[in-house]
Amino acid sequence: MSKVALLAATGRHQNAEENDNPSNNETANAWYIQDFSIAAGPIAGLLTKFIFLADQEHTQAGSQKLASMFAILIWICVWWMTEAVPVAITALLPLFLFPLLQISTANEVAKAYMNDTISLFIGSFILALAVQKYNCHKRLALKTLLVFGGEKMDPRFLLLGFCAGPAFVSMFMSNTATAVMMIPMAIGIVHKVQNPLMVEQSSASADAPKFPVQDYGTRLDPESPSDEESGYGMEQSCETSAQAMGDKALREYSKGVVLAVAYAVGVGGMATLTGTGPNLVFSGIFRSLFPDAQPVTYTQWLKFGLPLGFIFLVLLWIMLCVMFCPSKVVPIVSASLSRSVIQKEYISLGAMDSAEKTVVSLFMVLAFMWMTRATNGVVPGWGSYFNAYADDGTVSILMAMFLFIMPFRSKQKLMTWADCKKLPWDIVLVLGGGFALADGVRESGLSDWIASHLSCLHSIPYLLITPCIATLVAIVTEFTSNNATATIFLPLLAEVSVSLNIHPLYLMVTATLAASFSFMLPIATPPNAVAYTAGKLRMTDMALSGFLLKCTGILLLSVLMPTLGSAVFNLDHAFHN
Repeated sequence: MSKVALLAATGRHQNAEENDNPSNNETANAWYIQDFSIAAGPIAGLLTKFIFLADQEHTQAGSQKLASMFAILIWICVWWMTEAVPVAITALLPLFLFPLLQISTANEVAKAYMNDTISLFIGSFILALAVQKYNCHKRLALKTLLVFGGEKMDPRFLLLGFCAGPAFVSMFMSNTATAVMMIPMAIGIVHKVQNPLMVEQSSASADAPKFPVQDYGTRLDPESPSDEESGYGMEQSCETSAQAMGDKALREYSKGVVLAVAYAVGVGGMATLTGTGPNLVFSGIFRSLFPDAQPVTYTQWLKFGLPLGFIFLVLLWIMLCVMFCPSKVVPIVSASLSRSVIQKEYISLGAMDSAEKTVVSLFMVLAFMWMTRATNGVVPGWGSYFNAYADDGTVSILMAMFLFIMPFRSKQKLMTWADCKKLPWDIVLVLGGGFALADGVRESGLSDWIASHLSCLHSIPYLLITPCIATLVAIVTEFTSNNATATIFLPLLAEVSVSLNIHPLYLMVTATLAASFSFMLPIATPPNAVAYTAGKLRMTDMALSGFLLKCTGILLLSVLMPTLGSAVFNLDHAFHN
């Protein structure tokens, strides 16, 4: 179903309990919207081509090829934004449209669907599946909660643990996989928390002596004090009010915990080059569009992404504390939290066995190899000994291969091919489709045409470029998948940077990170959807907190890109391709 239809369905979520039988008309309308969205893609593409060719300016040779590429780009954008067709299937359009419209040969376009960036993703995700299989992620998350919560289990610091644990895991695993694993675990821990007033009341009731009760109807002594006069009714009312306040405080805290996990996986994914799809899309498209430029290395991205992610995570934690765990409810929530609940979960995992130790060791070796491949200052990286033949994808596949070779038990390896069936092949296809689009934009001449028509952007002050680009991308990514958003914007912004005569990384890194600012809507990204459905959130809970977090991210990018980003990516130096 299209995102437009899903959004309409989500809007009716609050009334779902009142009407368990949705009308057939609503279902039919959803399908009409989807059918319209399917037709809108090719129709928009054809109209774009006709309008483009009708302009007298485009009479020179090559205009047909340029117009065809423009039409394909619009077609794919419409389908990606509406999700009328699955995103991964839409990514396959270049495989037959490019050869049929003579933009590039079938062999050339097919090569875009398997390159070093995709091998980097496949290798690292196989290792992530091994981490998931042997519960390494759960052990790390529970240990983080125990460390941050402390002996007294301060709810604010425990909330920080719910932010830090998933954020760290998502630096090396996909955001969706991390959210799917972490959110149920977080909800399971929170659901074991009871209102202390209810516990105290039930305990008192259980321990109270039992007396026979008779119904005397009315009070025999008219002069005996009433409940109101004796204060009994007032005391009961106060207890009820306190109990209601405690219930509300725990409900709000539970919402904060669920949102902490959902948002933290997105923030953590920004920190590393392999942490999330848009980062990988950026890596591949930058190499494709600027083949002679120095590629962005894992370490280089980490120097910028890690400080950004750390500051962003702290601001996320502060925001969630203010919204869902203010100072006045801390004693109520703190009295309900039990360290033993988390301790039991952690102990149930047992001691680390040889399989867990091996998987963690391979992951640590892989991270070390990523960070030491490129030359850092005067220290040569190990990649220099292979004359630049080896890349990050090389060691990713190598480490993944060890999982299928190293024995775990008798006649059993750490990983089997059946385990790899959980690989998100849809992301692989979207990455390939994005790289094919970038190649097509360059080969068709569309990139040069875009650059020649963007002279009006020269009037924008340099420091306003980042907030403008970040805001635009952050809005679009709420209605389009993060990967698709990055794939659409990055080739265009690369040409915008050429037109403005500024470093391409200034715009491309900004757009890449802003593509992960999908915090407001349940349909914006899978972690949001998991949190919304599993955490009993209201639309206003996610929309308000997501809007504040989105604004925080845009402001953070606007400050860090011209400062820290300039130093890390050498944005002040002339760009040579």
